[in-house]
Amino acid sequence: MAFENLTSRFQMALRRVSGKSRLNESDIDQMMREVRLSLLEADVNYRVVKEFTEEVKQQAYGEKILKGLNPGQQVVKIVNDELTKLMGEKTVELILKPEGITVMLMVGLQGAGKTTSAGKLANFVRKNNNKKPLLVAADIYRPAAIEQLQTIGNQLDIPVFEMGKIKPEKIVKEALEYAKKEEFDLVIIDTAGRLHIDTAMMEEIKNIEKIANPDEVLLTVDAMTGQDAVNVAKNFHEALTLTGCILTKLDGDTRGGAALSIRKITEVPIKFSGTGEKLTDIEVFHPERMASRILGMGDVMSLVEKATAEIDEDEAMNMMEKMMSGKFNYNDLLKQMKMVKRMGKFSGLLKMIPGMSTMANVDKVDDKQLNFIEAIIHSMTKNERKKPELIERSSSRRNRISRGSGRSTTEVNRLITTLEKQKKMMKRFQGINPETLQNAQNQNPGAMPGMMPGGANPFQPKQSRAMRRSNKKKKGGY
Repeated sequence: MAFENLTSRFQMALRRVSGKSRLNESDIDQMMREVRLSLLEADVNYRVVKEFTEEVKQQAYGEKILKGLNPGQQVVKIVNDELTKLMGEKTVELILKPEGITVMLMVGLQGAGKTTSAGKLANFVRKNNNKKPLLVAADIYRPAAIEQLQTIGNQLDIPVFEMGKIKPEKIVKEALEYAKKEEFDLVIIDTAGRLHIDTAMMEEIKNIEKIANPDEVLLTVDAMTGQDAVNVAKNFHEALTLTGCILTKLDGDTRGGAALSIRKITEVPIKFSGTGEKLTDIEVFHPERMASRILGMGDVMSLVEKATAEIDEDEAMNMMEKMMSGKFNYNDLLKQMKMVKRMGKFSGLLKMIPGMSTMANVDKVDDKQLNFIEAIIHSMTKNERKKPELIERSSSRRNRISRGSGRSTTEVNRLITTLEKQKKMMKRFQGINPETLQNAQNQNPGAMPGMMPGGANPFQPKQSRAMRRSNKKKKGGY
């Protein structure tokens, strides 16, 4: 997960000051030493680290901080503000023409993820800005590059313009004429990956830029390249007029140094980040939200946006009404889980909730467990899914479901308990004023109904036989 190591080290550093009612310069010096080391380990550019730590230290040394109330909290705010400033302070949105064709040129090194990012971007803009996109296959060098873009286009139901392996300049020229004729209002050009030292290839991309006259020139950067991503951005920015960056593989980089260095060194804004392998796994880059995530403060705004985008309001209300009625069954539980899965990796969602990133087991949450639960439910008959009591009363049914799903009877029993707990929890809320319920959810977001089955932990590791025997004895025997 992105920034995992950095978040852990930052939290350790800030813990030195956050609990103190009074601070002195020695406390701040010790904290800043930890911060400096954590940034360097995250592969952040040395010059960026130096300027960042000096700026934080200068503000933290102020008399207002050292002699004020809650100085630790004020230092945390300074670090948060400076991190936000480092990554660009404000969100920089895509340039989209209200009329005519918006042209976007995708550039970057080989293997950075341009082709996939082109598809993700086309899908994102179509969904959020109501545009009609056309993908252009201008990468004639990489084997199967055209086929890959066509496959992505087919999956997203977005047309792909290709002319085989002729000159890229001609392909781009013909694509723009075709887009005008067929009334496309967004053209995204996928170009060949190149080495920044390859003079001939850099000349080619300059010629394409002249022909396309793009509104956006987006550099695709692999976040896992760390500090070297900054050098790549500098070289491309010198050759082309970059308008923004897309950071790919941010979900696979535990350091995240590229995100903290690119904007400061090149002044090119990060506009999007790739957060997974799915073609929907792309997010607008919000510096203030990313800073909050790095410091382990969560990202509630992004969580709400994900829920709004992926879960239909009527669908959610129907689910809540069913839960409140006490008639919740395995079909409903399956729908609930699918709603959560549409929002992305469950461990990633948990980290967006303030305070959850500090929990030791968050990174161990395995989305495969959701698949195991689905397998158990799919091994039930239609009647069993509608009437959970049939399974509760019959050990032979539970054994059959266990064999059919390839899961243990213990896991089947755990799922039965989970559903029962959820139903009991919802009964407690029956008759409660909606405003009271909302206040209860705000005070305890981890227990919000509908987020996961029954507040139970389906990811809980299996107990040892001795532990289970001990627990049964405590409950009153076998």
